[in-house]
Amino acid sequence: MYAFVSLISAWAIPIMIVFIPLFAAYRKVPVYESFVDGAKEGFDTAIKIIPHLVGMMVAISVFRASGAMDLLIGWMRPFFESIGVPTEVLPLAILRPITGAGSLAFTTDLIEQFGPDSMIGRIASTVQGSTDTTLYVITVYFGAIGIRKAGYALKVGLISDLVGFVASIIICFLVFT
Repeated sequence: MYAFVSLISAWAIPIMIVFIPLFAAYRKVPVYESFVDGAKEGFDTAIKIIPHLVGMMVAISVFRASGAMDLLIGWMRPFFESIGVPTEVLPLAILRPITGAGSLAFTTDLIEQFGPDSMIGRIASTVQGSTDTTLYVITVYFGAIGIRKAGYALKVGLISDLVGFVASIIICFLVFT
């Protein structure tokens, strides 16, 4: 099973990088022109979302500096210790829906401290790939297109992040033990 997963991970991205432009060319899509048009739209979007990014970064800084994250982790730690889940990954469950850069930095620290082949490194990597930055997405993208009522999207996004976190732990224990 491990060899199969390693083989898929090694070839998935290179195959997609080659397949997508070839398929577009086969369908007679002007690949380069489409890319340039998309880049122009992306630049306009980037200008629109800057105020939302600044607001999100301030909120993240306040959350971390206030000690709220440490308090939340302290409440969750006994439960996860009782079921055998490495508690070192708990901050990632909180950071990942809030900030991609912060969660990536935390994952990098875990991998440097415990190693990429440790259960903690594997869980952290799987969580990083299986969840999304829900609050960031809602704040920035919904703000950029003017959506003001994001309650249902927020609930679904956070539930999806929770499911992704739990599934990452279960799958890592199934595949790597």
